[in-house]
Amino acid sequence: MRKPIIIGVTGGSGSGKTSVSRAILANFPDAKIAMIEHDSYYKDQAHLTFDERIKTNYDHPLAFDTDLMIEQLNELLFGRPVDIPVYNYSQHTRSKEVFRQEPQEVFIVEGILVLEDKRLRDLMDIKIFVDTDDDVRIIRRIKRDLLERGRTLDSVINQYLGVVKPMYHQFIEPSKRYADIVIPEGVTNTVAIDLINTKVAAILNKEE
Repeated sequence: MRKPIIIGVTGGSGSGKTSVSRAILANFPDAKIAMIEHDSYYKDQAHLTFDERIKTNYDHPLAFDTDLMIEQLNELLFGRPVDIPVYNYSQHTRSKEVFRQEPQEVFIVEGILVLEDKRLRDLMDIKIFVDTDDDVRIIRRIKRDLLERGRTLDSVINQYLGVVKPMYHQFIEPSKRYADIVIPEGVTNTVAIDLINTKVAAILNKEE
């Protein structure tokens, strides 16, 4: 079995990185391709009280068990299946469930901090940064959290200003320099998406 291709896709919260990842997935319906989210690797917090868990800074590298993600990606590169954690967002800790991920030809590794760790970057064949204006990102986040997560407007704004924005400028934006491709405005940039899909197709065809 040939070595799988790993594509890293990152950007700030609300940048459109998930939409970009899904656009790549949709372009290869006949290939063995899957997306792995960094969010699945939030650390287990079962040893903490609920009040302690909700204080976690989920935009900081220390919130993630990136060691486990790297270990599991290496297993997948060798053609071995892994059991990916399933995070329970309502309880702010891992659930007892896992997701069995089988080896694929292409893996899209998506998350706000996937280019922050050099060990993770070194596993990637293509590194993508989705670069979207701060104003657009906060509007998207407000709409998402109000409609899908039952949050109040004040809580979303306070979290954004207190945690999300500072962490973006400290950890996420600096990782842009490691990207092979920077996509302004995300999935609406069809030229950039087409270029990525063409590159992935060329790698797949070359290795056949």
